[in-house]
Amino acid sequence: MALPGCGGHPKGVLTPVANTSPQSPKVDMLIATTRTRSTVPGEMFNGERARTPAFADMTISIPPSKVRKEGQVAWPKRLPSNPATDFATVKAEDLNIDEAKKWLNASVKKTPDGSVLVFIHGFNNRFEDAVYRFAQIVHDSGVHSAPILVTWPSRGSLLAYGYDRESTNYTRNALETLFQYLAKDPEVKEVSILAHSMGNWLALESLRQMAIRNGRLPEKFKNVMLAAPDVDVDVFSQQIVDMGKQHPQFTLFVSRDDKALAFSRRVWGDVSRLGAIDPEQAPYKKELEDNKIMVIDLTKIKSGDSMNHGKFAESPQIVQLIGQRISEGQTLTDSHVGFGDQILVATTGAASAAGNVAGLVLAAPIAVVDQDTRDNYANQIGGLTGTTNKLQPIATKDCDQLRPPPSCKR
Repeated sequence: MALPGCGGHPKGVLTPVANTSPQSPKVDMLIATTRTRSTVPGEMFNGERARTPAFADMTISIPPSKVRKEGQVAWPKRLPSNPATDFATVKAEDLNIDEAKKWLNASVKKTPDGSVLVFIHGFNNRFEDAVYRFAQIVHDSGVHSAPILVTWPSRGSLLAYGYDRESTNYTRNALETLFQYLAKDPEVKEVSILAHSMGNWLALESLRQMAIRNGRLPEKFKNVMLAAPDVDVDVFSQQIVDMGKQHPQFTLFVSRDDKALAFSRRVWGDVSRLGAIDPEQAPYKKELEDNKIMVIDLTKIKSGDSMNHGKFAESPQIVQLIGQRISEGQTLTDSHVGFGDQILVATTGAASAAGNVAGLVLAAPIAVVDQDTRDNYANQIGGLTGTTNKLQPIATKDCDQLRPPPSCKR
């Protein structure tokens, strides 16, 4: 029960303020939600379940980079928010379904490739938490897709785990309806989905329903990124089977030090959660390979999240990788490659010497903590300088406590 709450910032931050910092970047997004409209000023939607979905058009102002680190949500310390220093809501308008369709049509036409990014948040998220986090991801990733936030009724309380889980089930049909609309909309050429924590259950179940109903998933559903999924590993295996052979490219972000998923594992009868597995151990390794699921192992990556549950959003490099995967169709590297090498792949683009050098500069600090990057870093340097070096392997200290590999050294 040591999981952190989502407090620590003022409530009612969604009351629009004047755009007093026009130079600050803006993120426009479409909201699709099964939450109930709130009567509390500045809240918009609460954690209770609505009978029908609702929609909204929101614009969030992001403070300049000189006052905010990438990966961070700059919550205001007091209200009203100051767009020069804080995340600030500058537009928040309710939409009916026809207006939501017009928003989507206009926004997709502005993208270079007719793409849409759907984000589904996780457990213990108030409405404003989901809005500001998605705005941060969209801005920091540099993605050019039309952003859609799907937010389900979470009460934003640690004691509401069961209620939140049932709220994802409550939202399955609504999310599938959205997916079906995107599949049929001729303006939408490509759909990417990013889900976090318990939101992965909602995403996977809705995709499964859609595949069963239609016989397969549409080809335009290109990428599904599963960040710290709070999903039973055995159930996930069956969900993938039910989706059929034609399914999106799945990218799984795991971290074996995720304390929130460790808590969830105890709640669900000590069954492993998908986001906390060791992808190099049996039976996971073969299953992931058989289903061509890319894995990004974030176990050794440090972030400001004390629970290690939000690394995908708080690590600037990972957010940028996500953005490049969506915008450029670039394949994310698998778990055999160090995190620094993933940055190298993301930054090289054309294999020019200047690009490689830039990637190595970024990889250097991470090579200190990441074994795979240490093993490969000297060879990368050698490739640029015409020499060959080999770093001595360093014993692994943070071995998986549940399934230690034979090479684990304590």
